[in-house]
Amino acid sequence: MSHAKLRLDHAHLLHLMRELLRIRVFETKCAELYQREKIRGFLHLYDGEEAIAVGIMQALRPDDAVVATYREHGQALARGVPMDRIMAELYGRQEGLCRGRGGSMHLFDRERRFLGGNAIVGGGLPLAVGTALGDSMQGRDAVTACFFGEGAVDEGEFHESLNLAALWQLPVLFVCENNFYSMGMALDRAESNPDIAAKAASYGMPSEAVDGMDVLAVEVAARRAVEAIRGGGGPYFLECRGYRFRAHSMFDAQLYRPREEIETWKEKGPIARFRHWLEDSHLVFEDEFTRLEAEVTDEVAAAIAYAEAGTPEAVDDLTRFVTLDEVPQ
Repeated sequence: MSHAKLRLDHAHLLHLMRELLRIRVFETKCAELYQREKIRGFLHLYDGEEAIAVGIMQALRPDDAVVATYREHGQALARGVPMDRIMAELYGRQEGLCRGRGGSMHLFDRERRFLGGNAIVGGGLPLAVGTALGDSMQGRDAVTACFFGEGAVDEGEFHESLNLAALWQLPVLFVCENNFYSMGMALDRAESNPDIAAKAASYGMPSEAVDGMDVLAVEVAARRAVEAIRGGGGPYFLECRGYRFRAHSMFDAQLYRPREEIETWKEKGPIARFRHWLEDSHLVFEDEFTRLEAEVTDEVAAAIAYAEAGTPEAVDDLTRFVTLDEVPQ
């Protein structure tokens, strides 16, 4: 690993490991709860991609904005959205972020400028451009980070959004989470040129590919990108190359990739890789890992208990907030 210009103090390293573990344990429990029918609807899990969300969030300030995809649990957790309210949302409880009406794919937290997951592939890209335009017009020194998968590159919104962001020199950090399979199609079978960073560069913005399985590499790249954006450099594009360990969604039979490939990627997954590096470098020790794992396990258990004790929406209230005159101001 080469992590130039990054302060690797002990507290920060523990923080990164904790954030990676929080996402992994949360997602593992979500899979279990889905199988027990505690969580319903669509569920897209983030296992294997934790380093991307955690690394990017280290470079952002509270006044920055985040636009996410439908696979956004990890992004929300790394942003600091309360775990118990996320779980309550997945349970469909009033105590959830959106009173249980958004579910897994539509997490939203106005206080933390987490501007929602988006169930439409590529749908968040123009929203991010609009958010950055609004911040720019109002003189705010804020960056909008926009997460999307490589499948969004096929959408017209991808090209339109990058073009406008570059044309207007907007403060957008485009983050492509490239897991090489989109929904179920291998990247090299879908793209005549699978180099996504090169596509972004064609719009005249700085663009680079990053090892999305290395949390420190992602953080270094994110800090470099955000610094350039805040310095007036306009949009910046990061292609984070990683791998999702689970199927596209809980409904996916995953027949498009061999099981051996998944196991090979798991061996170099972001948590195992970071932990081995920390141990080999004598920066974090076994008792600290044990403590972190116990703390995260307790936090997830508390979030589940909070959701279990939550309040279902009354049937008579299901039409509330459907029309504009019913939306609280």
